[in-house]
Amino acid sequence: MKKILVTAVICVVIIALAITTVVLRVKQNDSTLKTISVNEVTRSVFYAPQYVAIANGYFEEAGLKIDLTTGQGADKVMTAVLAGQSDIGFAGPEASIYVYNEGKEDYCQVFAQLTKKDGSFLVSRTNDTNFKWTDLKGKTVIPGRKGGVPYMTLEYVLRKNGLNPATDLILDDSIKFDLMAGAFAGGNADYVTLFEPTATMTENAGKGYVIASVGEAAGEIPYTAYFAKKSYIENNADTIEKFTDAIYKGQVWVKEHSAAEIAEVIKDFFPDTDVELLANVLQSYIDIDAWNENPVLTKESFERLQTVMEEAGELSKKAPYEKIINNSYAEKVIKK
Repeated sequence: MKKILVTAVICVVIIALAITTVVLRVKQNDSTLKTISVNEVTRSVFYAPQYVAIANGYFEEAGLKIDLTTGQGADKVMTAVLAGQSDIGFAGPEASIYVYNEGKEDYCQVFAQLTKKDGSFLVSRTNDTNFKWTDLKGKTVIPGRKGGVPYMTLEYVLRKNGLNPATDLILDDSIKFDLMAGAFAGGNADYVTLFEPTATMTENAGKGYVIASVGEAAGEIPYTAYFAKKSYIENNADTIEKFTDAIYKGQVWVKEHSAAEIAEVIKDFFPDTDVELLANVLQSYIDIDAWNENPVLTKESFERLQTVMEEAGELSKKAPYEKIINNSYAEKVIKK
């Protein structure tokens, strides 16, 4: 009996030691991860490859831990990066162009592109089943911040359809990005441009109807990308390469999986959104081919963005592609 009791005690001790060892190992591994602060422009299903990369552990595999915050606007994201509050910014490349043209010595460089289409959808107060962009003539639209890519892309679509954004309709840019859906639901404007899942949630709440994709109408444009100060990239080359590699794995994964599968992986980033709804809006982005297949931002795409900015009256001089865009890390991870 004593032998059995002693044996049992020994087993319990061994198991306890084993568990302690595993816990310590996990803590040690977690403590060895390098924390990277990333500031995203908004929380949207549009950025699914990023959330997949986090959820699937691609960053942890590379020895990185992502501290993700949401800036609610490209200007706020850039301010945080320049102030050293965030290591990496995730917003439209236009923010880096503005900073470079201001003459800052330690300007920001874009090192990885995630999306290649505008991710916003036009939401109407009425169910315009036969909607044409010319229907916006004489109407009021809430388009986001003037000078931001969402605003400029919408202007680009309006011009393509023969409308003058300055005279043919009212673009109400007085409402902050994170308050646009609420303002529209409260009765402001005839239309609003919203990202998913906010657009579909607005429709489900009976406050509007999703009637058109701005991205589908505009065509390819480098819409959202990752950037950091030139000094940070130079001093953290290995980190930038690992970060880009994780993003690339996320891009590949979403390309190879269905909307339902992607929804299951990223659902924790949208705790207030039904998984089925997530899958539906993900399919909307798949349908318009919204995501880049790899992190490279091409010169042709960059020049198209600057043309859109010029037409919007937001760019007095073009910035050199070679200064703003640093594809060296994207090209390395693709070759692996």
